[in-house]
Amino acid sequence: MVQPKIKIYTTPACIFCKKAKEFFKANKLTYTEIDVSVDEKAAKEMVKKSGQMGVPVISVNDGKKESLIVGFDEYTLRKALKL
Repeated sequence: MVQPKIKIYTTPACIFCKKAKEFFKANKLTYTEIDVSVDEKAAKEMVKKSGQMGVPVISVNDGKKESLIVGFDEYTLRKALKL
């Protein structure tokens, strides 16, 4: 099975962002990290997609659809990633 593309919008001080990244590493998942504290364009993109200003916002895209997960919700992440 091909791994979906994972994108995580983060900030350096976010504890739940760190937990999400630890989850990805523990499950040997590759991901793209975007620090919205320094990337204004990405921050606007995140808010446009999710309607949220808080992080993390995690995008899981399997090529057919994109699932957005706001916050670190392991159950929802596992479901989106089919783990």
